[in-house]
Amino acid sequence: MTCQNTSSFHRQRIDRRTLLKYSAASAVLSAGLKSPAIAQTRPIKLGYVSPQTGPLAAFAEADNFIIAQFKEATKAGIKVGNATVPVEVVVKDSQSNPNRAAQVAKDLIVQDKIDLMLVASTPETTNPVSTQCEIEEVPCISTMAPWQPWFIGRQANPAGGPPAWKGFNYTYHFFWGLEDVIAVYTNMWAQVATNKSVGGLFPNDGDGNAWGDKVVGFPPVLDKQGYKLTDPGRYQNLTDNFSAQIGAFKAANCEIVTGVVIPPDFTTFWKQALQQGFKPKVASIGKAILFPVAVEALGKDGNNLSSEVWWTPSHPFKSSLTGVSAKDLAHGFETATRKQWTQPIGFVHALFELAVDVMKRTQDRDGKAITAAVASTNLDTVVGKVQWNGANLPPFAAKNVTKTPLVGGQWRYKDGKYDIVITDNKTAPAIPVGGKMEAIA
Repeated sequence: MTCQNTSSFHRQRIDRRTLLKYSAASAVLSAGLKSPAIAQTRPIKLGYVSPQTGPLAAFAEADNFIIAQFKEATKAGIKVGNATVPVEVVVKDSQSNPNRAAQVAKDLIVQDKIDLMLVASTPETTNPVSTQCEIEEVPCISTMAPWQPWFIGRQANPAGGPPAWKGFNYTYHFFWGLEDVIAVYTNMWAQVATNKSVGGLFPNDGDGNAWGDKVVGFPPVLDKQGYKLTDPGRYQNLTDNFSAQIGAFKAANCEIVTGVVIPPDFTTFWKQALQQGFKPKVASIGKAILFPVAVEALGKDGNNLSSEVWWTPSHPFKSSLTGVSAKDLAHGFETATRKQWTQPIGFVHALFELAVDVMKRTQDRDGKAITAAVASTNLDTVVGKVQWNGANLPPFAAKNVTKTPLVGGQWRYKDGKYDIVITDNKTAPAIPVGGKMEAIA
């Protein structure tokens, strides 16, 4: 009897010790203190937001191709320290709506529990997603929006100027700035004889308000260079009647038109302008005519329209992820989709290059550690070097922004299709020029 009781007592002690041991382990895990092995082998989750539908959908035309390529390149996982870690991508459509962009960003953070956010294509997409990441303290890399609308547009008091503007803790951006596109446009305009009278098309959105801003936008620079800008004021996106703007440009005898317009709106404007007898010598338009499909919507009337050029097959860069050149990447897209190459191919691909580089350098799966890896990036990508080192930027934006090269080009219609010819490379001499500017016939 005594022996039996003693044995029972020891079994109870052993069971209690085991229980306490497991309880302590559970407590550690529930407190979020994961072991290094678990942290390293848990799949890396990337969130990606872009406008796959709606009026900005042309920006996301290459998304499916790039994401498929990325999944193929990382199907065996990526090396993080001594571990090989699988990678998952969760894709969300902003539907070209800022409110929707913010909501899907929050879903990715809260429900999908992503490690790193990637976002592309105009301030209407990049800004709400970046802001949501800043609030939730999740690292984010964005692109395909000029840095001023992205940085200044997210300030509590954007009109307050540099002393009031603050940097961000978790959100980083790579692209060019308004200073670059203004330089490219005016360099192209100088190649055509005009009266230097410019009509401005600036919508009431993040891009339009920045481009038309009297401090950081086009007006002060054009004024210094002797151009006269006619700005009829902000209009709402998806406007169906541009008669007021066309009338103002005709009255001012504008021989140049510029602005930052969503694709369907420029199609409407240009067709109405030609119908009403307004045909400038030069039309350099941001956003709207970056893509072959947008110019093709104009038929032969798109010939010699010009725009900024962020990326082409002739850019002298290659992917850090796959090793393919810009030329081969564009060719791969055309082969896979039977569509003409489009500028966002390079920048969407570069987003995923950066994601892999950052996560390879981050053994601790923590928001602050991942953000620190983003900040210390020094990577040669298919769109050029990406390094947040403050080069060629004002001090207030130096931490969160890095710039990529920009040139200017003109669409030429030949044999039933459009090709873009680079006509100015003064801001990026490494990218070859293919011809000179021609006046719109």
